[in-house]
Amino acid sequence: MDAFAAIADPLRRELLTRLADGPARVVDLAAEHPVSRPAISRHLKVLTEAGLVEADDLGRERHYRLRPAALHDVRTFLASLDRRPLIAESALDALETEVRRTSRERRRTTQTAPQEEIA
Repeated sequence: MDAFAAIADPLRRELLTRLADGPARVVDLAAEHPVSRPAISRHLKVLTEAGLVEADDLGRERHYRLRPAALHDVRTFLASLDRRPLIAESALDALETEVRRTSRERRRTTQTAPQEEIA
């Protein structure tokens, strides 16, 4: 499974968000969500297969931690979306046209307005 498929599930995204704060045990992660420990374990297995998390066995406990480097493809994709302008260039062209038209109208109004006589 790739990272995109793994993060498609909202619960797995929540697990990644939690693991970004530091390693955690399955029991701790299960306590934070309204699903069973086996369900959390299955989600962690998917994240592990995608390479997004790693498990360290510490005694009888398994601690899961995030592998931030594994999110490189996701970051790259999201960054490519950020390069698009927030405002379409055609909208800016229309704005420039409107500014020029308004400026011309103001100049005409100023030039045709009667001048006050200086006494």
